[in-house]
Amino acid sequence: MPWRGHPDPYAVWVSEIMLQQTQVDTVRPYFERFLIRFPTVQALATAPLQDVLKHWEGLGYYSRARHMHEAAHVIMTLHRGSLPRTATTLHTLPGIGPYTAAAIASICFDEPVPVVDGNVARVFARFLGWRDDFRQPAARQKLADWLTPHIASVSIPGDFNQAMMELGALVCAPRNPHCGTCPLARACHAFRTATQVEFPARPARKETPIREAVAVVICRKNCVLLIKRAESGLLGGFWELPGGVVPRAPTVARAAQVILSQTGLTVSGLSLAGPITHVFSHFRLQIRVYLCKKASGRLTRHLGKSVQWVDAQGLERLPVATAHRRALALAGFGKSRVNSPLSKISRS
Repeated sequence: MPWRGHPDPYAVWVSEIMLQQTQVDTVRPYFERFLIRFPTVQALATAPLQDVLKHWEGLGYYSRARHMHEAAHVIMTLHRGSLPRTATTLHTLPGIGPYTAAAIASICFDEPVPVVDGNVARVFARFLGWRDDFRQPAARQKLADWLTPHIASVSIPGDFNQAMMELGALVCAPRNPHCGTCPLARACHAFRTATQVEFPARPARKETPIREAVAVVICRKNCVLLIKRAESGLLGGFWELPGGVVPRAPTVARAAQVILSQTGLTVSGLSLAGPITHVFSHFRLQIRVYLCKKASGRLTRHLGKSVQWVDAQGLERLPVATAHRRALALAGFGKSRVNSPLSKISRS
């Protein structure tokens, strides 16, 4: 992995944030591109947030990027451009929780603090026979307390933590663990009792709620209308097609009503390009994408710089929400007009 053995605490920080709830293979190319564009804390702190979000586009959980940008400012202002050396101080930075703080402090600064990620929790839930719900902070802290004297007895705490994480990732797998090659097998409760599949314990999942939304592709000449989301909240700072969540099943009339109230434009001749489903961590978003044949009126003044007519090249420079990238592709924006849904639509 490109971040292993990297001497720069900044790079370790970037990798640990990117790896939160994201698979290693997904992170690899993002990590390398991010360090090329933002090679130091100072480079990250002085970069526009839109640039940072653009380089995070597609990686998901975008609050991570905003928190990193904010934390970089704090590091430059309060810590002279260098990451703090203790888990306690690292934990005060935006976006750095107990796990990330312990990972950076142990790997970069040899502080004997244990990390408890999903892999480590699985290893020791099985090893100890604990049926706690390790998604809860109290359970993770309980395990961290148990691990503390063990990591304090080793000479290289970072190696201990990375070994435990890799043991969970490569050997003590969620399904079909390789107990025959595990160095902890002989003392493992789950192995001795053949109950590996029972750990870690997980309460029954709640049904994922569904939200209905509309998005409308409004074109003028060779440009499409995009709106910037507020900086705070879900997908803050990202650009998307006009539209939004609707309280009832989407229809052409409701889509037109949403666009009028949002932008001040009256749209007509709406046709369905298709549906898109995008899954967030706590809900499922179902978007009906419409193509607009004609739009009249003037854009609402209060939108200001948060609304833009964007051509295909400009689209590559802006951070655009993944679902809306898919919607634009579905509509054929930026592609040849031959056989494209947009080829049948007036771009007036």
